[in-house]
Amino acid sequence: MGEQNSCACKQVQEVIPMRKTSYRIHRNRQAKKADPNKSVEEIVRELQQTPLRKSDYRERSLDIHGFICARCGREFDHKTSHLLTVHHKDGNHLNNPPDGSNWENLCVYCHDEEHNW
Repeated sequence: MGEQNSCACKQVQEVIPMRKTSYRIHRNRQAKKADPNKSVEEIVRELQQTPLRKSDYRERSLDIHGFICARCGREFDHKTSHLLTVHHKDGNHLNNPPDGSNWENLCVYCHDEEHNW
């Protein structure tokens, strides 16, 4: 009878270290309480005149492009939206046009791959 190699060939598992990348989780910030003495028109006027914060481009990108990864097509909802990031196509984080043409929403996995090229 033939001899079997039960212990002669051990399976070797390659351990691939995961890249430690930190992605900020954007949580809804509590809005400032409005002054009860101001009219609705005054509050709206102030909001329209207030420049957008740098971090607001994420919310705008989600509104424009939706809760979907542009690379793998995975869909997200509000519960899992923290896994969706905004990638600046030209690499310039200060280039945030109002039409969102420099952004694409990528899941954290695809975003990591994009920067590993």
